[in-house]
Amino acid sequence: MSTRTLPGATSPRAGLGSWAADGWTVTQRNLIRLRRSPDLLVFAVLQPVMFVLLFSQVYGGSIQVQGTDYTQYLMAGIFGQTVLFGSTFSGAGMAQDLKEGIVDRFRTLPMSPSAVLVGRTNSDLVLNAVSMVIMIGTGFVVGWRFTTSVGSFLAGIALLLLFSYAFSWVMALVGMSVRSPETVNNASFIILFPLTFISNAFVQSQNLPGPLETFANWNPVSALVQAARQLFGNTGSAPVPDVWPMQHPVLTVVAGSVLLLVVFVPLCLRKFATVSSR
Repeated sequence: MSTRTLPGATSPRAGLGSWAADGWTVTQRNLIRLRRSPDLLVFAVLQPVMFVLLFSQVYGGSIQVQGTDYTQYLMAGIFGQTVLFGSTFSGAGMAQDLKEGIVDRFRTLPMSPSAVLVGRTNSDLVLNAVSMVIMIGTGFVVGWRFTTSVGSFLAGIALLLLFSYAFSWVMALVGMSVRSPETVNNASFIILFPLTFISNAFVQSQNLPGPLETFANWNPVSALVQAARQLFGNTGSAPVPDVWPMQHPVLTVVAGSVLLLVVFVPLCLRKFATVSSR
């Protein structure tokens, strides 16, 4: 573990460099643990792959989407679901570290306390990026294609990862607020299932009943999926709901991600200071 500190007498540049080094050291630690537990990556990717095959090959012929092919419509929803569910590893990882006493060991080291959280969310961002690469390959296998420029395609991937990184701080707070990693899984399903399935990820929101349609149109996951569809060129001639988040999905996702970081990073730091001092 890094032995650098953030003493008040150092220059801002030295302090920032030390903090970044501490965060990178914890990130490496988490990635090494992931490498030693490849089954975690396998199961993280297996679920969205199964969703792709289930919806595109089994249910695809029964689900009609106005203005586009269902496989083209589906993949942005699967990408959104993948990064959203991938963010739960931050919560489960924090809960596991607290349970095993790893955080107590970190406290004895001359390192920035925030490096533990930064390392956790960074490593899970890497896991999400790997999952995205595999999902893109799966999409190509089932016939999905992006029809915009490479730059727009990469912007879509970056937007998905930005949202996943911001949401991982939400889940990190959840992980520090419960008593066990198992509770994180239960709590995350309560949060993520409505966000994912009451959205435009798998069906068009206008096909949902009245209150659910309204919820879906203002659901941040719907904005994320709509933004990805736009950047990948998968919208076709499908009608877009006349609400602000759906009309300006990219701006909505960027602003929402920044807002999540502004709110939840300080909350996580405060919560970490509380739980690590027990």
